[in-house]
Amino acid sequence: MLHVKQFAFNPFAESTFVVFDETSREAAVVDPGMASEAERSRLDTFIRDNKLKITQIINTHLHVDHCFGANYVRSRYGVPVKANNADAFLGESVAAQTRTFGVIPSDGQPAGVAIDEPLNDGDTIKIGSDSLKVLHVPGHSPGSIALYSADGRFVITGDALFQGSIGRTDLPGGSMDQLIRSIRTKLLTLPDDTLVLPGHGPATTIGDEKKYNPFLR
Repeated sequence: MLHVKQFAFNPFAESTFVVFDETSREAAVVDPGMASEAERSRLDTFIRDNKLKITQIINTHLHVDHCFGANYVRSRYGVPVKANNADAFLGESVAAQTRTFGVIPSDGQPAGVAIDEPLNDGDTIKIGSDSLKVLHVPGHSPGSIALYSADGRFVITGDALFQGSIGRTDLPGGSMDQLIRSIRTKLLTLPDDTLVLPGHGPATTIGDEKKYNPFLR
């Protein structure tokens, strides 16, 4: 069974997740957003204390707040970065993104983030004896993906769907029409009791977003 540990990192209070299999202790770091030595230490301490074996990095998308720490995790644990290739241009423009948002990590401007292994809609990502299903949910960015665990009854949505809100679409490659379509066809079709773990802010459920999200009525 998969377990999820959530961290809030960097000035954007971005949600970084460690998803791990309780039996094998294999784990994936999802959206590593650490922007300081203190934040990197928090992640490393959790991994060490729980005797986890990091096997991969998964990025729901490659906006800078979600990938500040991708190169660090790749180097420290010797694992690949996995994301959808439609966001490759964002990974290449990390330095430009930091200037746009006026946020630079404490140890200097980050290098670009390259995708080592592409992820596509319908792919299965193995973590120990369990897995996550890749759902392509473009709109916030062209390559945005969500990660669904049917057994765990949760979905990590990146910046596609939030509690009572949706992702912004005014950044390069964004599209409001596409995002709404993605949410309706890929996320709201999941069981109502599915726990939604967004890229910022509190958790919610698919059922609650169907009922109460003003952007989806």
